[in-house]
Amino acid sequence: MGTHAVAFLLFYILWLSFEVGLFYFLSCVAMVRKRRTDLPGSSDIPESQEASDGRGQRPPYQQQFQQSPYVGRGRGPPRGGYGGGGRSGGRGPPAQQYQVAGGSSRPPPPDLHQATQSAYNPVVEQQAYGGASSSQDPGPVAVGLSDPTNQIQPQQQMLPASSKSMRFPLRPGRGVNGTKCIVKANHFFAELPDKDFHQYDVTITPEVTSRGVNRAVIQQLVNLYRESHLGKRLPAYDGRKSLYTAGPLPFVSKEFRITLVDEDDGQGGVRRERDFKVVIKFAARADLHHLAMFLQGRQADAPQEALQVLDIVLRELPTKRPSYCPVGRSFYSPDLGTRQPLGDGLESWRGFYQSIRPTQMGLSLNIDMSSTAFIEPLPVIDFVAKLLNRDVSARPLSDADRVKIKKALRGIKVEVTHRGNMRRKYRISGLTSQATRELTFRVDERGTMKSVVEYFRETYGFVIQHTQWPCLQVGNTHRPNYLPMEVCKIVQGQRYSKRLNEKQITALLKVTCQRPHEREKDIQDTVEHNSYDKDPYAVEFGIKISPNLAQVEARVLPAPWLKYHDSGREKDCLPLVGQWNMMNKRVVNGGTVSSWTCINFARNIQDIAARNFCRELVQMCITSGMDFNPDPIVPVISAKPDQLEKVLKARYHDAMQRLPPERKELDLLIVLLPDNNGSLYGDLKRICETELGIVSQCCLQKHVFKLNKQYLANVALKINVKVGGRNTVLRDALSLQIPIVSERPTIIFGADVTHPHPGEDSSPSIAAVVASQDWPEVTKYAGLVSAQAHRQELIQDLYKTWQDPVKGTVHGGMIKELLISFRKATGQKPQRIIFYRDGVSEGQFYQVLLYELDAIRKACASLESNYQPTVTFVVVQKRHHTRLFASNHNDRRSVDKSGNILPGTVVDSKICHPTEFDFYLCSHAGIQGTSRPAHYHVLWDENKFTADALQTLTNNLCYTYARCTRSVSIVPPAYYAHLAAFRARFYMEPETSDSGSMSSAAAGRGASGVGARNTRGSGSSGAAVRALPQLRENVKRVMFYC
Repeated sequence: MGTHAVAFLLFYILWLSFEVGLFYFLSCVAMVRKRRTDLPGSSDIPESQEASDGRGQRPPYQQQFQQSPYVGRGRGPPRGGYGGGGRSGGRGPPAQQYQVAGGSSRPPPPDLHQATQSAYNPVVEQQAYGGASSSQDPGPVAVGLSDPTNQIQPQQQMLPASSKSMRFPLRPGRGVNGTKCIVKANHFFAELPDKDFHQYDVTITPEVTSRGVNRAVIQQLVNLYRESHLGKRLPAYDGRKSLYTAGPLPFVSKEFRITLVDEDDGQGGVRRERDFKVVIKFAARADLHHLAMFLQGRQADAPQEALQVLDIVLRELPTKRPSYCPVGRSFYSPDLGTRQPLGDGLESWRGFYQSIRPTQMGLSLNIDMSSTAFIEPLPVIDFVAKLLNRDVSARPLSDADRVKIKKALRGIKVEVTHRGNMRRKYRISGLTSQATRELTFRVDERGTMKSVVEYFRETYGFVIQHTQWPCLQVGNTHRPNYLPMEVCKIVQGQRYSKRLNEKQITALLKVTCQRPHEREKDIQDTVEHNSYDKDPYAVEFGIKISPNLAQVEARVLPAPWLKYHDSGREKDCLPLVGQWNMMNKRVVNGGTVSSWTCINFARNIQDIAARNFCRELVQMCITSGMDFNPDPIVPVISAKPDQLEKVLKARYHDAMQRLPPERKELDLLIVLLPDNNGSLYGDLKRICETELGIVSQCCLQKHVFKLNKQYLANVALKINVKVGGRNTVLRDALSLQIPIVSERPTIIFGADVTHPHPGEDSSPSIAAVVASQDWPEVTKYAGLVSAQAHRQELIQDLYKTWQDPVKGTVHGGMIKELLISFRKATGQKPQRIIFYRDGVSEGQFYQVLLYELDAIRKACASLESNYQPTVTFVVVQKRHHTRLFASNHNDRRSVDKSGNILPGTVVDSKICHPTEFDFYLCSHAGIQGTSRPAHYHVLWDENKFTADALQTLTNNLCYTYARCTRSVSIVPPAYYAHLAAFRARFYMEPETSDSGSMSSAAAGRGASGVGARNTRGSGSSGAAVRALPQLRENVKRVMFYC
């Protein structure tokens, strides 16, 4: 008994020690967790949500992550980590190393802090944000609004952290608001194959750049060796380095010898043979299991390689069709519809777009109709005649003609017609400076010269007729080859990738404009024509495509009530089918125009007609509810367009002389322009908005004579917001009933980047950011613009620092300036930020979010160390190929007048992302053609929007667009940003060369309204981007871009 008692006592002591140790360990863990979560701004997202990125591949456990040294709220971290660390510059403790499978060690992934929401104190502080802050004197920063003299440490500049350490918000459930209905979408269910896909690396020697040659080589290999060496597999090839099979090949690596023989030229001569060595080597297996897991919502990352294989397989057959021309994800053919002339030697080809997409219903094949411009396959002489729009034999070519021909023909592939069936192809590199009759070349080593005219007569028996014309120059400049234009014909199937003129754009839009039921039928016909069930590649890989459009559950959100001024007969308005009018209504806040004048640059408009138009326009503004002085400050005058700058400045000076000293500002300039005014409009806007500080309203000559009341009412709406008024507001905004937005001071941003047209290789991209300047109304938007490196999508000037010789490091940028502007206008600082970002493709989601969200954080922290409003970041996409059709086109209750789905139709199921927070919204009524819904994808959401709250907010905002009495297709802040970016293109003064590109001397100008800075980036060839001229302060305050 004694032994048992001692043993029991020892066991009890050991157990008690274990319990105490376990309790102590758990207490320590709890304290650590409490300390971490008690830090302001610490993350409250689930660990599973932090561990994966939701779109790209899940990072391997051996992946190295950059540990953010910042915790808590306040000063922003290096790009990629969100949160703050007070004022700082100091570094945290070294990152702890974790041992992982495989023996490697890695630091933990950075914490992507969702900002915590502090309690809202409705007391309005009287002190404004500080201005540009300096790094000197980093004293304590008081909680509350910063004093302008408070200064903070410079931000440590770092590149964004890897996107692999984050994921986008999960869908917070589906919306339920609105009237339920069924719509059809141009998505076709694709059954996931039950086969193993294998990827093989392909090396072709000698290497060629032509995908066509590569495909010919592999096709020959398959024809010769499919039965004997490829295990009877039918591979799919991407035209470059990868080949895919449904199952393994009977080897790991194998070398083949392939000979390509040129086509018979009909001359009986020896045909050229080319030998190639092809090595096919096993690379990897495409994991369809992970794709199935992703589609079921059980895995965060989409296996892109598996989706890529499916796309390549379904593209293989149309790529092999000789009449099909692949362009991106689309295929065009002269056999898919009637070719329509576009003018100047161009024609439109019909085609279709196809892409495999992961959706909630599983894999989906998105099919849409498409049209684009191709060069007409004409004899070059005929092409030139169409280009110049005249009989080319009537008179010699001028220098301007030569430049136009050279620009149009450079890079085009032609085939010769003077050698019978031997149609050799060449690519045009330029034109000769001499006429054909003057061209000679050396024919032997002794230096014997022969003229081109003589050579063609003696060698081919061909007499050149247009000897006064230049020759086409083909080949390289070191060994030029001259071809007379009349022996060349443009090869069919060359897409025109340069900028179309207005006439061509109009013609192309006319071709592409289809009523919804016509487009739906064409899509259905395309699927039947493609016969995916008989496609040998789809059958080989086990891909089955449904022949029917997807039936999708949708809801039609109700239109919001709009508030107008109480002095009007109609104080409130409920839009019907996305539109309303201004009859019996007055703008909710009328702007004031005390001083104005008018300049007429249209020579066909007499002075009396100009004065009459101004009188009618002023009367319409007064009727609409504006406080408008009926008499101009200086009389209406007429002027010549070539005197634009001189007249503008002289008239501005005259007006300033008449104005009282306490109000030295011209409120509005009305300008009458010719219908075809060239650069006059852009020059006028540049001078008024960046030099003189005048808000202007331009009207075309054709409207001056018509005096249409509807036109005058629309112009009055534009004038009202340009002089600081509001046209209408949401009734729910005034009654503080908008979820999320009405609860706390909220600022809504819109941002967009517009890129130069194809062919403009050195001109900069233009970024624009607008932000609401009123709360709770969220209707007025101030805007800033900035030039940045050529085709740079990330907005460089959201946040920036520069060195001041006195202040040291100064913090600024577009976000900071607009936040300060909001504070001055409302007396409050925003506690929520909603950021609508336009123009971002799916492949750029992570990059844009990491960079721009970090910039927002830094801009906020530069105002106040603990200032971290909660952010919701939403991408707005219009350039996608999803179309929605009414389930029954004959049901008048489910379509608008144009036959499109009703405005307010929202879809967040079936064709949307399997797990992430996105939706399609058709917020506008169709006018002509098929409506394209906007696609909204939430990349970051600290405001915890429900699906209903964000969908309703977005739809309702679409009814507040200032320029018309219709709901618009994308949310207004994004629309305004696009308008502002387009306007800023006029602020540049291009020096156009004969190539159609801007010369390097005119590479652009940088930030307007946010200080000048030089930007370097990809595509800029190292050249600094010059700053745009500054917007004048009084212009920045209003919606000048409307």
